[in-house]
Amino acid sequence: MKTKLIIALYALSLLLSACGSNNVTEDDSLKKYFDENHVKGSFALLDNGQAHFTIYNLSRYKDSAYLPASTFKIVNSLIGLQTGRIVNEKMVIKWDGVVRKFPNGDTAKDWNKDLTMEEAFKVSAVPYYQEIARRIGKDTMQYWLDSLKYGNHKMGSRVDSFWLDNSLQITSDEQLGLVKKLYFTQLPFDKRTQNIVKQVMLQESNANYKLAYKTGWGFAANGNSIGWVVGWIEENRHPYFFVLNVEGAPNADMKTIRKKMLMGILKQLGFFEGKR
Repeated sequence: MKTKLIIALYALSLLLSACGSNNVTEDDSLKKYFDENHVKGSFALLDNGQAHFTIYNLSRYKDSAYLPASTFKIVNSLIGLQTGRIVNEKMVIKWDGVVRKFPNGDTAKDWNKDLTMEEAFKVSAVPYYQEIARRIGKDTMQYWLDSLKYGNHKMGSRVDSFWLDNSLQITSDEQLGLVKKLYFTQLPFDKRTQNIVKQVMLQESNANYKLAYKTGWGFAANGNSIGWVVGWIEENRHPYFFVLNVEGAPNADMKTIRKKMLMGILKQLGFFEGKR
């Protein structure tokens, strides 16, 4: 009953749109970050205190959907923890002995070993989360996708790869909305569940700022590389939520490009000095 009530309240909150014409600044100066890396895409930042968006490429941000790739580990973690398939962030899944490689041919050495959930999240280990998805099961996974209204809700035929094979697709606007609700513990999951995921998303923490995010890297149906970084930066206890979506050639070094672009954009927007 408690879970159904939380889901009902969450569904109601989705009816309240945050992004309107009066609270958006389109910033074309950010185009240079895409051009210099030979990619296209969009970026959005929400100043939560002012309810104001700074956006590059508004139409792509709002209307274009792409596979979530490893950003889905946010939701996979939430569902796994909520259902008990993940006991806590220290739960280990043994390596299956299969040596895996990245698309560029490099051996995924950080994946090819026993991993805790926290470690798997940090290094974006696909095999760990594929096993979690199999343990969750298709019916339960679909229930939560529908409850969250996550993207197009579609799973396709395989419970352990639908976020990678273009069955599931989501817009940047939906990605930003999800991490905002997670930050404020407003998703239809227990508080403990959400707090664990927020903690494993934290990448940097110092006197000036806290930076939390999840990356993603996959391939669209046309073969192009799709990169994501979704999360928030907090300065003076004030959160700003962001989503970076990048599309490049199949051989684009997305792992390097997306992080470089995110840090450059955030610096231009005045972050990292604790003055926001």
